[in-house]
Amino acid sequence: MKNRGAINFIKNFSYTLTSNFVSLFASSLVVLVVPRLIGVTEYGYWQLYLFYVSYVGFLQFGWNDGIYLRYGGNNYYGLDNKLFFSQFWMLSISQIIIASTLIIFAFIFVSDDNKKILLIMVSLSIVFMGVRAMPLFILLATNRIREYALITMIGRVLYILLIVIFLLFGIREYRLMIVADLIGKFISLVYSMFCCRDIVFLKASSFYFSCNEALENISVGIKLMFANIASMLIIGVVRLGIERSWDVATFGKVSLTLSISNFMMLFINAIGLIMFPILRRTDAKKLSNIYLTMSDILIVVLLGVLLLYYPLKVILSGWLPKYAESMMYMALIFPMFVYEGKMALLINTYLKTFRKEKLILKINIISLCLSVVITGIFTVVFRELNLAIASILGLLMFRAILAEIYLSKIMSIFMYKNIALEIALILIFVLSGWFINSWFTLLLYGSSYMAYVFIKRNELGISINNLKLLAKSDVVLERC
Repeated sequence: MKNRGAINFIKNFSYTLTSNFVSLFASSLVVLVVPRLIGVTEYGYWQLYLFYVSYVGFLQFGWNDGIYLRYGGNNYYGLDNKLFFSQFWMLSISQIIIASTLIIFAFIFVSDDNKKILLIMVSLSIVFMGVRAMPLFILLATNRIREYALITMIGRVLYILLIVIFLLFGIREYRLMIVADLIGKFISLVYSMFCCRDIVFLKASSFYFSCNEALENISVGIKLMFANIASMLIIGVVRLGIERSWDVATFGKVSLTLSISNFMMLFINAIGLIMFPILRRTDAKKLSNIYLTMSDILIVVLLGVLLLYYPLKVILSGWLPKYAESMMYMALIFPMFVYEGKMALLINTYLKTFRKEKLILKINIISLCLSVVITGIFTVVFRELNLAIASILGLLMFRAILAEIYLSKIMSIFMYKNIALEIALILIFVLSGWFINSWFTLLLYGSSYMAYVFIKRNELGISINNLKLLAKSDVVLERC
């Protein structure tokens, strides 16, 4: 007899994976092709736009995060349409007001023409992304993953097509690349409204100022929002310190290396998006065994991907000779997806399931404070670019380990052996990659990785047997 939960899990995973493959292609275009064709400074301004845009979601003040947390696991057709109709248009009005204020600020106070244009473009992103966010979060919370994936994919496909057209016609202007991004976001916004049309397009008489609902969503979501702000600023502070202490070209080179390391996050997010609704519907007694199973499999896969480092470094250095110097930083940054992936897929998802938003916020604030101190030391006092870049990995390691220790105490499981083995393997990778610039790096790390797999062979055998049961809500995973 077929298990409906497993089938739905596989379907949802295929939707998000397809969507993320499209995003991967778009990211590959930006990371591998665009910097080869445009100047280093132009690419730096493009990265600066992406850097600013990555923070515009926080101008929703946790409104949508609260909806996601409060209504996660609910049925879409059981929602109060009039309530969400009012919430949607209240949020839309707020985003338009914020964007208009930023545009006025740009015209009055910003003298640099390039940065003025950037801020105006960012203002448009505030509206497009902010308004689109509510339908997306509603679809995610109610497990309508197919629609969510299509909305995301439509925006990225249009973006890819426009970028390709610009490049084919010899257009190398970063401003038009930003326009392409905005067009993709706008069309995906329109489609998201269509997907939730029974919520978005009601009669005007259905609207009412549901302030209590908005405040409740914000009060729940703002903790998660601040946690997300702190999370992004852990790296953002370091990047900002590099941009301030060096120049926009150096910022672009470091951003390129970070983008390469973030490729793997697209695949991890494909699973992470569908885990939260599933975990909210799962018996609490099964959560710890699911965590151990997922953790074992995920970490072995992610640590194995590090074997691609040296071949990838050689290929990219030849493909992007202008950025060959920045490829040396890959040894310091490339492993960051191991810890970012574990945080995104497992640790944060579990803490949200246990409704530990305050704990997520606490961990991220501690890590952010550490980031501010370290960035000040390495970028202002000593002006050591290598140490500043290396601190990115160190900070992400610190946050993930601290969060996993807290989570292991909540679930009463022992994780210290796994944490120690992961740290040892990452240190071998970083040190060999930084000090040994040859294929011997691959041999040394590969041998260490095989030793790690051998040590973990018993746990891995149990986890592989349990993996096929992961999506079944009526089976308890057992570990010997």
